[in-house]
Amino acid sequence: MSDTDARVDPRDDARASYDYAGGDTARPGLVDDLDGLVDGEVRFDEYSRQLYATDASIYSVTPIGVVFPTSTADVAAVVEYCAEREIPVLPRGGGTSLAGQTVNEAVVLDTTRHMDGLVEFDADERRARAQPGITLGELNATLADAGLKFAPDPAWGDKSVLGGAIGNNSTGAHSLKYGKTDAYVEECEVVLADGTVTTVGEMPRDELDERADPEGDLEARIYAEIGRLIDDYGDTVETAYPDLKRNVSGYNLDWLVERAREEGVVDVPGLLAGSEGTLAVVTEAEISLEPVPETKSMALLRYDDYLDAMDDVVPILDHDPAAVEVLDDVLLDLARETEEFGDLVGEMVPEGTEAVLLVEFYADDDAAGREQVATLLADRVPGADTAADPTADGVDTGEPIQAASADEAHDDAERKRFWKLRKSGLPILLGRTTDEKHIAFLEDTAIPPENLRDFVADFREILADHDTYASFYAHAGPGVLHIRPLIDTKTETGVEEMASIADEVTDLVVEYDGSVSGEHGDGRARTQWNRKLYGGEIWTAFQELKSAFDPDWILNPGQVVFRDDDPTDLTENLRFDPDYEFDAGFEPTLDWDVDNGMQGMAELCHGCGGCRGHQETTGGVMCPTYRAAGEESLSTRGRANMLRQAMAGDLPADEQFSDEFVTEVMDLCIGCKGCAKDCPSEVDMAKLKAELTHEYHQREGASLRDRLFANIDSLAAVGSALAPLSNLASKVPGARTVMEKTIGIAGERTLPTFQRETLRDWADGRTPFVPESEAERKVLLLPDTYTNYTNPEAGKAAIHVLEAADVHVRVADITDSGRPAFSKGFLDDARATAAENVETLAPRVREGWDVVLVEPSDAVMLQSDYLDLLGDGEHAAAAETVAANAYGVLEYLDRHRLDEDIAFGDPGEHLTYHGHCHQKATKKDHHAVGVLRRAGYGVDPLDSGCCGMAGSFGYEAEHYSMSRAIGDILFDQVGNSDGEQVVAPGASCRTQLGDRPDADEEPPHPIERVADALAE
Repeated sequence: MSDTDARVDPRDDARASYDYAGGDTARPGLVDDLDGLVDGEVRFDEYSRQLYATDASIYSVTPIGVVFPTSTADVAAVVEYCAEREIPVLPRGGGTSLAGQTVNEAVVLDTTRHMDGLVEFDADERRARAQPGITLGELNATLADAGLKFAPDPAWGDKSVLGGAIGNNSTGAHSLKYGKTDAYVEECEVVLADGTVTTVGEMPRDELDERADPEGDLEARIYAEIGRLIDDYGDTVETAYPDLKRNVSGYNLDWLVERAREEGVVDVPGLLAGSEGTLAVVTEAEISLEPVPETKSMALLRYDDYLDAMDDVVPILDHDPAAVEVLDDVLLDLARETEEFGDLVGEMVPEGTEAVLLVEFYADDDAAGREQVATLLADRVPGADTAADPTADGVDTGEPIQAASADEAHDDAERKRFWKLRKSGLPILLGRTTDEKHIAFLEDTAIPPENLRDFVADFREILADHDTYASFYAHAGPGVLHIRPLIDTKTETGVEEMASIADEVTDLVVEYDGSVSGEHGDGRARTQWNRKLYGGEIWTAFQELKSAFDPDWILNPGQVVFRDDDPTDLTENLRFDPDYEFDAGFEPTLDWDVDNGMQGMAELCHGCGGCRGHQETTGGVMCPTYRAAGEESLSTRGRANMLRQAMAGDLPADEQFSDEFVTEVMDLCIGCKGCAKDCPSEVDMAKLKAELTHEYHQREGASLRDRLFANIDSLAAVGSALAPLSNLASKVPGARTVMEKTIGIAGERTLPTFQRETLRDWADGRTPFVPESEAERKVLLLPDTYTNYTNPEAGKAAIHVLEAADVHVRVADITDSGRPAFSKGFLDDARATAAENVETLAPRVREGWDVVLVEPSDAVMLQSDYLDLLGDGEHAAAAETVAANAYGVLEYLDRHRLDEDIAFGDPGEHLTYHGHCHQKATKKDHHAVGVLRRAGYGVDPLDSGCCGMAGSFGYEAEHYSMSRAIGDILFDQVGNSDGEQVVAPGASCRTQLGDRPDADEEPPHPIERVADALAE
């Protein structure tokens, strides 16, 4: 796979090697035929097929191949071709589905690559027209300036797409106000099952009848069948469907019948909503929009008993909230144990709390929002500790609310804290590396709120009977609780438990007038329960509707409804089943302090697609190569799934060690560590890559360039000793061309300039400003390779600032932290360096010295990676000692508030701050911002990802264009900032920023600007 431009070229070495042979529909030359019909890419190679074998569900089905259409004409050509040969077709969006509806043995149509634009937008009419591959996050970001939005807000809306929202009839936390997607789809351009392109919208019943013809073309036959279904099944639909705000089980016949009978309107787009790509392929959609609320207010209600919280949902709904969300003690206790959420939970939720309800109101102004919260809290029985006064004028009390205590939030920052609490436990719930996992297969039942208490109590009994448990959280307001039982599907017993629990819970859903799915759809997990939920007559109606739209059942077959002789079973096609086997092919080198070790990490990705975000809409660190190229294979999800599939035997034996796999799947992972923080499951792809690269070196050897970069400290020492002659060498005409052709160093990249006087030379020639005897703190400043040999000024600045804080500073004799060898996969070399360093540093630390570093990646090396290298060996204790007392220089100043005692001048400047991805991944990036602000600077901290240099990556010729494509994302953010100057702590980041088109020079390290602000 090449990266010669911002979008990585598709792999095509196996384009003609796969022919579909599905029973009687065998057709040689399928790949070549499709390639000749469409302008988009056609990929039927084994890697691409495996990339699309999974989604965010528990299922895995290898598709026939993948097509990336560029237009409606491409989609129509594929569907028409496949229809003639009865080859299944699956329209797929972001692959974030939880029920398995986006995996199938079919030709996959991925519209997210090319068909992802906003076509039209009319703010006055509150309408927009867009292609199916546009993410809801991008769509709403575009609409925001007009104060409008697409109202349904699924949790992964910044990664899920419009086509998927229609296919799933998506909704979200605020469905109490906005309902489901069906209410907002006004018109759809679609490709029917025979390849016909048409536009469908709402129409009066008489128009439908005029266009209907049972003997006509496919579209006319569809209209005839819709009319017949309304007439023949209308009464049954009205009695069989539950009365719920949230029901996406089966086809949307209740919506169809209700609108036809009450309004005389036949809503064909609404019928397509929730059809999961089984009726037609949407290629454009016109949607109606809602205004963004003027303001919001929130209440947080705490309960000693979860069932009391369920009792309170109905009286809370009487206050017309926009959202009512619940968290249980399972999630709260998990979150309480984490570094990221522990303090938040500790502050907001006392021990012993079994449930928290978050209630949000929309309001026209702050006063109205406060009144809504006051009215709600006035109904609470205890009442004494709330801000609301039950006797205040204008506050009407209603049915009592049983919350033990309550808080409220009105400003934006406090509301964000409340919502952060709501999201706190899920990452831990999804982060299990054991064989038992909290799996999604009945996680979104919808129950009338008045029945929630009894439903939860009975559900808990079912789980207890199967000796397991689950968390009960999410959308209490509309009665949609997310419930994921802990089950091991790698065992026969676990699979049987899953089927039995699903069967019993479906009976419970029917008993309590609910729906099996209130949000995530049918797919492979729930299609089989639609007959039990609605009865045989409605099941027959589903089959007849499917046959009318799709006579040969080629569109995503087996979802929503199936042929009786070809059933869909929730226990088939499991990603992890009793036949699953895992063999990494080598013994891990690093210490894996998680359940199941490296295997647990390799199996951790659950496929939510959080790594497929776009910087402008999602921020965060991951996944920079996906953001630059839009390739599934370059996302953390793509790499993690491919690595697991290779090690689980879905690819040829030892494929993970092939040149192709290492080059195409792993090579463009730049080790930013963003996934270890931003991924909900915290998949550590950088660490997995290090293991695999190391093993590859053991088997196949390493290139000269890799060895040179791994030993860059030694090379830099020579370059410094020979300066300035060494700096002139690269300026000799033709030298850069020779370097690129011989060892692969990009000719376009600015090379480091070596300094004859190193930081250690300078430090050896001076007396520390603060004597050791007079200092409260002692620091060993470890000069990394770049700081010592290329940019000593940053090290000098660090020493000046530390000494201004009355710190005694000595420069350590160590310059190589082992980071270069680690990043290139030479783990044995990195371990040897780490062992030597910790045995040198640990005794000094025990004597009271702290270790401080200027370069963020080297600081994180000591703080984190040393534990992976040495965590289970003889040097483990020394590594832990050093890790606990190692700091980045700005982290050190901020954590101990040393800069508060420093006298600063008044710099009066506004800086743009780009943090290093390793610091962001380890949650240490904020320290620099605090120090800069206390030094007198205004600071705009960018929510930026990796700069794209990634150590040696940006210097490598074959990676240069990818590096620049990632850098362009950062350059745009810098250009949009109000800062007068950009600062960045990472040496690689400063190199990349110095090479941007409008840069005059490399930007400074932030510690240099702190030093500049020191008072005379």
